[in-house]
Amino acid sequence: MDETVAEYIRRTVLKIPRDEIKMMLQKWGFLSEAQLQTLNFHQIKDNISLEVVQLCEENSADIKQAAVLDIIYNHLYQNKRMWSVYQMRKTGEELEYFDITDFKKKFKRRLRSALKNVTITFREYEDNAIWIRVAWGTPYRPPNQYKPSYVVYHSQTPYAFISASVLKSNLPLLCQALIVASNYHDIREMELRSHSLNSLKDIVFKRYSQNFQTYCPKPLQGRAVEAESVDLRIINENRSEKERIQRLNQEAFGDGPQPILQFAQYKLETMFKSSPEMDVLDKKEPFRCLVKFSSPHLLESLKSLAPAGMADAPLSPLLTCIPQKARNYFRIREKRGLAPESFVSP
Repeated sequence: MDETVAEYIRRTVLKIPRDEIKMMLQKWGFLSEAQLQTLNFHQIKDNISLEVVQLCEENSADIKQAAVLDIIYNHLYQNKRMWSVYQMRKTGEELEYFDITDFKKKFKRRLRSALKNVTITFREYEDNAIWIRVAWGTPYRPPNQYKPSYVVYHSQTPYAFISASVLKSNLPLLCQALIVASNYHDIREMELRSHSLNSLKDIVFKRYSQNFQTYCPKPLQGRAVEAESVDLRIINENRSEKERIQRLNQEAFGDGPQPILQFAQYKLETMFKSSPEMDVLDKKEPFRCLVKFSSPHLLESLKSLAPAGMADAPLSPLLTCIPQKARNYFRIREKRGLAPESFVSP
């Protein structure tokens, strides 16, 4: 057995709590029951790991068997990883028969066509989940078994759960292999992340029921009429305030959807004001600064500030003038046949 394989098995055993080592080795199934009987599980873990390595040497273990033990460990302690949800999509609604052998073959062929030095290991579980472990190498280095990526794919569903390694550059290769093997056409991240893999599954597979508890306190009997009148005044005030904010927002931003704008900046030039006795500036020069705004949808973000209670209405003219400047900017670019881009206010 290779020394690197022996060391990896030893470290994997050391990660397992001592009371669970026997159970996990039994699930692994690589050592016979007779070999397991020879192990002393009541000694320190370091000695247990060395004895396990010695038995694995007798069975000529390779990295594939060691990787299966790592999958078993990560399946039991899946909350130690950060998982992201990915959703795949077909061009049509056709259903296809899922063949696990064909899936594995396509996945390996696609991944190894892009990168030769890679270790790919599969393990199937009873809930139709296929656990895929990928250890990445480089054209000049063997795979790093200590920083693998994990994929949990449920057959005949468009969802995959990925726990990527630190090598983010390998994620596109992993996604390409997944959609090719599962006969999908594209894949996208759903922006759902959690250490709890089961919670993510409950969300995407709609296996949870959300119960909302409503607490309605009963007013004191003697002051029921007074409390009711107060509540009505509060409701009317809230309604009036919401209508005012909506009217001011409509005047500033209009009724339709806002242009998609990711970036805006202002060059401001103003005089610095201070009390005469402080005399902060020796020279009466203008104060210049550059103000930048960025957001995936800047104008819609600004439009939602007042209704969300994060800003007073009406908004500052510095903010409300952006839509008009942006519309004029987009209109000019459209006439010139140019694509929209980031808007920079003069």
